[in-house]
Amino acid sequence: MPVQRLNHAVLYVRDVDRSVAFYTEALGFRVLTSMPGRAAFLQAEGSTNDHDLGLFAIGEAADSPAGRGAVGLYHLAWEVDTLGELDRIAGVLRERGSLVGASDHGSTKALYAKDPDGLEFEVSWLVPAALLGEGTGPATRALDLPAEIARYGADTQGGIGVSVRI
Repeated sequence: MPVQRLNHAVLYVRDVDRSVAFYTEALGFRVLTSMPGRAAFLQAEGSTNDHDLGLFAIGEAADSPAGRGAVGLYHLAWEVDTLGELDRIAGVLRERGSLVGASDHGSTKALYAKDPDGLEFEVSWLVPAALLGEGTGPATRALDLPAEIARYGADTQGGIGVSVRI
């Protein structure tokens, strides 16, 4: 049987409490289990996983080779249900100084940000399968979020028939 989907991600971070605050405040994760200062297991809103994100502290002195100069994970991508939610998160990330980019990939509208340790992640909305068509093929353009909201609506459920089964 082939792999079906990503169940969870686990990150080594310098300060687990700082990272828990970031992921709960910026992205709405909730803490399921915590060993303050050492580890935490978080769940995304609406998830039924026993956890979606694990965080393990390795200390402030830890070096991180993360980035384009080293082999390793580039980023994780978290999916949101609506463009309205993507817009709200863009504001939160901008206020925190975490937002580093925003791209229109045709079928995916994506924000790119960095957590307190500089680990990059993506937050994206996927065009529903029924709305795929002209202008939704693979691309990388600047994201004009207000224009995408005008095109698809702020409350249109994303990913239907793509990442969400019909």
